[in-house]
Amino acid sequence: MRDFVCKKIKGIKPSGIRKLFDIASEMPDALSLGVGEPDFDTPWHIRDEGIYALQKGRTFYTGNAGLPELRVAICGYVKKKYGLDYDPKSETIVTVGGSEAIDLAFRATLNSGDEVVYPEPCFVSYAPCVLLADGVPVTIPLSSATNFKLTAEKLEAAITPRTKALLMSYPNNPTGAIMEKKDLEPIAEVVKKHDLLVITDEIYCELTYKGNHASIASLPGMQERTILINGFSKTYAMTGWRLGYALAPAEIMQYMVKIHQFGIMSAPTVSQYAAIDAIKNSDGDIEMMRESYNQRRRYLMAAFREMELPCFEPFGAFYVFPDISEFGMTSEEFCTKLLQEEKVAVVPGSAFGDCGDKYVRISYAYSLDALREAMKRLARFVKKLRGK
Repeated sequence: MRDFVCKKIKGIKPSGIRKLFDIASEMPDALSLGVGEPDFDTPWHIRDEGIYALQKGRTFYTGNAGLPELRVAICGYVKKKYGLDYDPKSETIVTVGGSEAIDLAFRATLNSGDEVVYPEPCFVSYAPCVLLADGVPVTIPLSSATNFKLTAEKLEAAITPRTKALLMSYPNNPTGAIMEKKDLEPIAEVVKKHDLLVITDEIYCELTYKGNHASIASLPGMQERTILINGFSKTYAMTGWRLGYALAPAEIMQYMVKIHQFGIMSAPTVSQYAAIDAIKNSDGDIEMMRESYNQRRRYLMAAFREMELPCFEPFGAFYVFPDISEFGMTSEEFCTKLLQEEKVAVVPGSAFGDCGDKYVRISYAYSLDALREAMKRLARFVKKLRGK
C-alpha cells in the first residue's frame, strides 16, 4: 500500500515541551514547572456568563467572524489600550485561541517560498505554521546578553529579497523579554523601508511588570501593515475556553475569515458570550493576577541570585529563562537529569530553537509553595553539579 501521509508534516518535529511532563505526570512527588497555563481559576463572573449562555440555549453557530458584540468589545479594548481604531465588521475575527489566529495569518498571506523572519527563542508553533503555509522560516538568534530584544541591525541582516513578513512575540514566551516603545521604533523603520508585513503575537500583553505594554501596530504607519493577534487564555485565565482574536487590514482579514469559514466555521459560542463579560468586567482580576505573578517573579530572581545561577531579569509573561551553560550539558540533558534526580520538570530551552539550548524555561504560573520547594530542589541539584 502506498504511503498516504503528507511529506511536509513528516518533516516537522513534534513539540519539545510535552516529553518530560508526560514522564513527570507518572512520577510520585514530581513538581512540574513547565506548562504555560495560569494557575488561577477563570473569574466567577466570567464563568457565570458562560453558565447563563448555556441556560439560555445559546449553543448555536455564530457568524463566521464571531459575535458582533464581542468584536465591538475587542475593538473597544484595543482602542482603549493602544489608541487604535479597527472596524468590528471588516477588520476583526474571533478565533479558536491565538494559535488559530497565527495559522490564519500565515495561510492568508504567504505564497510558496515567501520568507518569514522572527526572533528566537520563540513559541514552538511558529516555524511549523510557516512551513504548513509553504513559507520559509528564517530565525534571528537572540541571547540574554541583549535581554533577548530584537534590534534593527539584526533584523536588517536577516532580510532578503524573498522576505515577506516579520513575526514578533513580546512579551516573549519562553524568555519573558519585553520590547518597549523605544525598542520598537527602529524596528518599525526597517519594516517600512523593506515594505514588510508584521504579525505580532501579543497574548501576554497584560502581564508586564515595567509599565504598560507597547504594540508595534500603534506606531506611525504600522497599523496598515500589521496583523495584531491576542486572546483570552493568559489575561483572563481562560485557556480551556479556546478563544483568541486577530485584527488586520480589511483586504487581509477577508481572506483570514474565508480560511476560518472553511476550516472552523466559528469559535465556541458559549466562550464568546463569556469573553464579552471578561473584557468589560475584569480589570480588578487582571491586576490581582499580575501582582501575584510579579511576586513570584521577584522570588525566583532572588532564588537564582542566591544559587548564583545566571538569569536575565524578565519583565513580561510568566516565565524565567536561566542560563545553564556552565554545566556543559545540553538543555535536554540538564532537564532530564533534574527530573530523574530531584523530580522537578522544566522545559529544555532547545524546544524554543537552537539558540535556546543554553537555557531552560521555568514557568511561575504556580503557587509560591510549589516554587519554593522546586527552588530548594534546583539549588541542591546545582550544588551537586558544581561538586560542592
